[in-house]
Parts: sequence; C-alpha cells; structure tokens
Amino acid sequence: MIDKRILIVGGAGYIGTVLTDNLLKKKYCIRSLDLFLYNNNECILNYLGDPNYEFIYGDIVDPEFIRKALDGVECVILLSGLVGDPITKKYPEESALINDQSIKNIIDRCTEQNIEKFIFISTCSNYGLIEGDDLADEEYTLNPLSLYAKSKVNAERYILSLKGKTDMNPTILRFATAFGLSPRMRFDLTVSEFTRDLAMEKELLVYDAHTWRPYCHVRDFAHLIQVVIEAQTEIVSFEVFNAGGDVNNATKQMIVDAILEKIPDGKVHYQDHGSDPRNYRVSFEKVKSVLGFEPKYTIQDGIEELIEAINNHVFDNVDENSNFFGNYKINYNISHG
Repeated sequence: MIDKRILIVGGAGYIGTVLTDNLLKKKYCIRSLDLFLYNNNECILNYLGDPNYEFIYGDIVDPEFIRKALDGVECVILLSGLVGDPITKKYPEESALINDQSIKNIIDRCTEQNIEKFIFISTCSNYGLIEGDDLADEEYTLNPLSLYAKSKVNAERYILSLKGKTDMNPTILRFATAFGLSPRMRFDLTVSEFTRDLAMEKELLVYDAHTWRPYCHVRDFAHLIQVVIEAQTEIVSFEVFNAGGDVNNATKQMIVDAILEKIPDGKVHYQDHGSDPRNYRVSFEKVKSVLGFEPKYTIQDGIEELIEAINNHVFDNVDENSNFFGNYKINYNISHG
C-alpha cells in the first residue's frame, strides 16, 4: 500500500471510475466522492470490498462536507461537475451552482488545508474556434464558446491567481474529448456515439464533418493523472498541460472513416452548420517533453474495443437507460445549494 490518500471528486463518473481502478491497482488509498447525478451508483460496486477504497456520498456545494472529505487527504483530483456543453446549457442554474460556486468552494477548502497536490481537470474546449492550421499550445488565447468552457476558464484563472498565496500545489490538465470503455460508459461523446450508431445499423447524421478536435482514451487520462501524482512537485506546481496526444487530433470525417473500415456497410449522412461551432487542433508537446506522457491508445483502438463489446451484447440496454449512458439529465435538487 502507498501511504498517500487521494480524494477523487467525481469518482463514480466516466473517467473517475477508470482512474479509481488504475490507482487501486497501484495500491493507492482512494477516497471517492460522488453525488450520483446520473443514477450511476452501481459503478462503485466493484470497489467497495477493497480495503484501500472508501466511498463518501455528498454534495460539494456544502463547504463543511468538503472539509470533512479532505480530512487526511494529501492529493485531490477534481473531476466532478456538469460535464459537457449540452448539459450545462440545459441546466444553467445548476451549472452555476455546481460548476462555479462549488468548484470555488473546493479550491478554497484545499487552500485552507494546504493540500499537497491539487489536480484540476479542465478542457481543451477552452480554445473554442481556431481558424487556419494553428495548433493551440497552453499559452494560446482562450476563447470559450460554451457555458461549460467558460466555467472551466474561470476556475483556471482563479487557481492560477493563488500563486504565491498558498502552500497548495495545483496542476491544470486540459483534457481532450474522451473515448474508451468505462464502468460508467457514455454514448454522448463523438467516438462512442458514432461507433455505436453504426454498429447498431442506425443511420448516422454527422454535422460539420471537417471540424477538428483532439481525443484521448480514458485509460490514458488515468495514466496521466497518475504521472502528475508521482511527479516532483516543482515540475507540476501551477502548471497547465494539454492532456492528450498528437496522434489523436482528428476530424469527425476521420473518425467516421476509421469506423467504416470496421463496418463498411454503415450508412452516414453529412450536414453543415450544426449547433457546435468548435474547431481546434491542440499541441501536446509540453505534456510529452515535461512529463514524458504519450497516449498508448488510438481512436482506432477505442473503436475496435467498443465494437467488440457491442457485438457481445454488453450494451443492449442503452436506449432503456439513456440517462446512465450519457449526460442528458441530472438527478439534482437545486435547493441543496
């Protein structure tokens, strides 16, 4: 057992469950916090018998609850919130409470308690729309186009403003768009959505096929977070890293083409001017050169493992449980706040 207790805020989510599994295998002591916004309570069942695992249910809106959750913790990984543009647009009041007020609460409590390492999961969506062939590095001008990205940018700026004012050592990871299998699987993300629709012999409608986005497998995200946990503090303190790899910068068309190599009879229709204006390619040179991180899994790997799972009837119940398999609707009473 590694004598370091880690708090994963959002530990029952799409990335949180994969991260939990990875860190438990490395013999870390994990305290997982979640509110089960997506009725995803069953996602923690496999971990409950592990002596190095502790789960606490609660709302990060409550500062006193956060203080108790931080007791004895040396490292905090902040994954929680309303994740994605559609869900924050659908629930603007809840988004302001959870993604703005609650996130600031956690940052402030971690600062008070001098948490050794604080890893904030942000998003490459912060870059918004990039014209031409520019690659956005960490110094590139941020242009958040959605409520979700604006909340992330505000949190980043607040964290970075604490430099010289706290003993806490924060690291910001701007995640690419996730793909890959997880105990809390999501089919509202591009690679998984496109793959499932074509594997289920549905007609796929693709908007703005030539827009770029970076992608990264959830297992690679879990590994990168472990790298940051184990890195020398001075290397990662108050640093921002784009999280992903150049190999997985892709257009929607490239993703469709990769799926059609495996499902050649798939039916695809294309349409311009969808509701998502984002278009950006990202440089991952810093995370590679400073932390030695490169993703192990390609988009093609994610497509293949998902097709195998679908063909083996792992996801036959998706339509009946759409709230679990995507960030479409939340189970939350705003009076909590």
